[in-house]
Amino acid sequence: MGDAEQAIIKVAQALDEVDAAEWDACANPAGEPYNPFVSHAFLSALEESGSATRRTGWMPYHLLLEDGQGGLAGCMPMYLKSHSRGEYVFDHGWADAYERAGGQYYPKLQVSVPFTPATGPRLLTKPGPGREPAEDRLIAGALEVARRTGVSSLHFTFLPERQWRKLGARGLLQRTDQQFHWHNHDYRSFDDFLADLSSRKRKMIRKERERALEADIEIEWATGETLTEDHWDAFFAFYMDTGSRKWGSPYLTRKFFSLINERMPERTLLVMAKRRGRYIAGALNFIGGDALYGRNWGAIEHHPFLHFECCYYQAIDFAIARGIPRVEAGAQGEHKLARGYLPSRTYSAHWIANASFRDAVAEYLNRERLHVERDIEVLGEYSPFRHDLAHDPASAEIREDDF
Repeated sequence: MGDAEQAIIKVAQALDEVDAAEWDACANPAGEPYNPFVSHAFLSALEESGSATRRTGWMPYHLLLEDGQGGLAGCMPMYLKSHSRGEYVFDHGWADAYERAGGQYYPKLQVSVPFTPATGPRLLTKPGPGREPAEDRLIAGALEVARRTGVSSLHFTFLPERQWRKLGARGLLQRTDQQFHWHNHDYRSFDDFLADLSSRKRKMIRKERERALEADIEIEWATGETLTEDHWDAFFAFYMDTGSRKWGSPYLTRKFFSLINERMPERTLLVMAKRRGRYIAGALNFIGGDALYGRNWGAIEHHPFLHFECCYYQAIDFAIARGIPRVEAGAQGEHKLARGYLPSRTYSAHWIANASFRDAVAEYLNRERLHVERDIEVLGEYSPFRHDLAHDPASAEIREDDF
C-alpha cells in the first residue's frame, strides 16, 4: 500500500474522476472472483446514464485511498442519499421514527451498488499484506466523512461476511437478512440437478417447464457479441412495464443498457422469450467469476410459469453449461425454495450518529437477527432436495466462502 502514514483519503463526486484501471485493480484484483457490480464499467454506466445521480437521490460520494505515491490503494462505492429507495435493505421505519422524534434522517451515506441486491466487496483493496490496513483506513475514512458531513447515518449493505465482521468489530451495528441461491454441485445437465430433488418436486418442475413453453414460445440466450440494440429495445419495454407497476418510476434509463452493452457485453446475459417472431419477455443477468446474478425481469405477454422458466430454470441451465458455481436470483421470494434455491444469509452494517437512536436500533437488530436465523432454519426443513444426499444443500448455502 505504500507508507501508511502518507496515505490520503479523498472523495470523488463522479466515477469518471477515477482511472478505470486503478479502480478495477482494487475492485476486481487478478486471481479473485470477478464481481461485475463493483467494476468501473457498471458503476460509471449508472452515473453516465442518469440512473444514479444527485437528481435521482444517489449523489456519488466515492471514497478513495491514495498511497504515498498518488496511486490508488483502496476505494469504496459510496453515495449521499436523499431517500431509501433502490437499496433492498429496508430502513424506512428507522427514518420515520427518527423524524417523528424531531431528527432529520436524510441525507445519509450509503456504501452499496445502486439498485442491486447482490453480495459483493465494499472495501475495495488490492490483495497482499497491505489489504488489512487499507481496509481499516477506508472504514476510518468513511466514518470521518460521515461525521464531517453531519449525516444521520452510514450504511454498508450486501457485504461479504468477512467485511461484515470487520465492521462489527469497529462498532457498527450488524444486520442480517436472507436471499435464495442455487448451488451447482458439478451438475452436467438440468436432469442431473433434478435427480437430486424429491420425486414430487422433480415432477412439478418438469411440468412447469412444459407449461411455460406450450404457447409456441422459444427461449434465446443473448450474450457477448450476440447482444444487439434490438435486444435492449425489447428488454427496456419489459423493464418499464414491470418497474412502473412495482415502483411507479423505474430506476434505470434506456441509456444504461446501451452503456453496459458497450462496456461489458461478455458479462451480460439476456434470456429472451419469443413468440410468433416477437420478443415477449426477458430476464437480465450478470455473469460473475463464481456466480450468475439475476437482476431484472419483464414481459408484455403473460403466460403461466414463463417467469420461472426465464428467471430460474434458464439461469440454472446457463450456470451448468458454463460451470458457474452459484446462481443468485435477487431479493426475497420464498417461492424460489421449491425450485432449488435455498436460503442464504445476507449482511449489512450500520453507523448511526445519535447515541439514543443507535441504542434503540441495536436492540431491534438483536431481535431481528434471531428471527432471521429461525426463519432460515424453518425454511431449511422445506428443502426440495432428497434427504439421502451425500451433500447437504441447506448448509452449503450459508458458508462464508460463498461470498
